[in-house]
Amino acid sequence: MRPDAATHAEMRPGAVRLNVADLDRAQRFYEHAIGLRVLDRAAEAVRLGADGDTAIVELVGRPDAPLRPRGTTGLFHLAILVPSRADLARALRRVADAGWRLTGASDHLVSEALYLHDPEGTGIEIYRDRPREQWRFEDGQLQMDSLPLDLDGVLGELSAADTEATGMPPGTRIGHVHLNVAELSAAEDFYAGVLGFDVTVRGYPGALFFSTGGYHHHIGVNTWAGEGAPAPPPGSLGLRWFEIALPGAPEFEQVGQRLRAAGFDIERDRGGLRVADPSGNGILLTGPVP
Repeated sequence: MRPDAATHAEMRPGAVRLNVADLDRAQRFYEHAIGLRVLDRAAEAVRLGADGDTAIVELVGRPDAPLRPRGTTGLFHLAILVPSRADLARALRRVADAGWRLTGASDHLVSEALYLHDPEGTGIEIYRDRPREQWRFEDGQLQMDSLPLDLDGVLGELSAADTEATGMPPGTRIGHVHLNVAELSAAEDFYAGVLGFDVTVRGYPGALFFSTGGYHHHIGVNTWAGEGAPAPPPGSLGLRWFEIALPGAPEFEQVGQRLRAAGFDIERDRGGLRVADPSGNGILLTGPVP
């Protein structure tokens, strides 16, 4: 039985932790093309964010890690949410100034999004939300689409003061995480039935979208890598885990109990709970993210 959504109204994703083959190259990309700043750096890891001490991306250097094979589960893309359309325009110009090409640019009705890949092939979305009063519903389902983005309109948000590239603004954060999974039904049982997310969109072929608090989606899953796709080898390059922040200690305890009751293996890590979804995608459950 699905848990009461009211107790999880503030669940949302936090940092995304990635294994990378070339830590220095990956760090330069996330600094210069994406606009994040280094929060701290160790010999084999770096944390990057936009403001304060809240990480958006964490990179772990693993030069000997196996590549993630095609046709396996894992990260489809991480999605960085910026506060405004002008911030999206600055992100677009920053990517171009850094010499990186977009792989796509879409109007999703609820949001406007830019797409690219990091040097190791990890998918990245940078997006801004439209105001919620502009979102449309039909038969109780939120309407989303993938229409061409008006890039000229986005760039028109730049002002005369925007003469130099700047970093990501305060308030930038992970807006959602999109995963390749083996089976949609198993993913729904886990993300909705165990963790407590709502299903917001069922209309995309081979995909489901989940959220709390009425958001369009905090988690997206798809079977576009193939129905029944296997997990990649342990420790592969790419997704190590992504964070899901719960609003408080009671919710944290409740979701831990449900995971144990459902038979999932969990372990303590960094003050949170580490678990893998049914497709092997790593998750770190934590308390609230600032």
